[in-house]
Amino acid sequence: MSAAQAPLPPLAQRERSATTAAARRSGEPVAVQLRDVRKSFGDKTILGGVDLTIHRGEFVVLLGPSGTGKTTLLRLLTGLERPDAGEIRVPRQRTVVYQEPRLIPSKRVLGNVVVGQRRSASVRTAGARALEEVGLAGKHKDWPATLSGGEAQRVALARALVREPQLLLLDEPFAALDALTRLQMQDLVGDLVARHRPAVLLVTHDVDEAVRLADRVLILNEGSFAVDVDIDLARPRDRNDPEALRYRAAFLAELGVGRTADDAHHPGRSTP
Repeated sequence: MSAAQAPLPPLAQRERSATTAAARRSGEPVAVQLRDVRKSFGDKTILGGVDLTIHRGEFVVLLGPSGTGKTTLLRLLTGLERPDAGEIRVPRQRTVVYQEPRLIPSKRVLGNVVVGQRRSASVRTAGARALEEVGLAGKHKDWPATLSGGEAQRVALARALVREPQLLLLDEPFAALDALTRLQMQDLVGDLVARHRPAVLLVTHDVDEAVRLADRVLILNEGSFAVDVDIDLARPRDRNDPEALRYRAAFLAELGVGRTADDAHHPGRSTP
């Protein structure tokens, strides 16, 4: 078996110090720091003492079964929830893009992008520039009701960009989009993150999305990170590349769905 075809080591045992993602992290300031963070609701422990460091420019994707605490972790980072114990350090300049665009129907597109900002020519110029970056330069005077789902989500991205966040939190922002639009939005977000270099935490259930976008993937289960692994693949990424398929199979096996870990050795094999 060639080195390129060798199976991945067990995810929990993979070394993260010698990957291309590790090289990109080197020298970048820490944007997010969690130390022994704990959170319970009643008798149910959601986070049982997690530690997490995310550097500026690092694209981290959080996977996990439903009900394992992904949304709780995101809310802790936004400040909407407080931990029961532990320490959380996040930058003041942070913003969230949700699954729903959450646009204000009574404001035009540009007004939605700069909502909450002080009124000035420079802010409007920055908003127009953000719209241009997301491919909506000609839509600044449109009403939200006239936009497609993909266009509305692009407006939400522009609204996040104009705030120049040091931490960008993405809460399943592509889940409601059709397959083609989802791929286009993934490419757009990847390009924007490479250009602006915020720290990113994306919460998703989509393993293919994780492999396509992430520098690093976390899998949250039973109150802790069962997996913390770098995606050591060049960009742009081909979802049918054998190495990408091995990551995909390994993540699905860890999540207990789809193909088994043995399928990682045979990426072309079909699954019933």
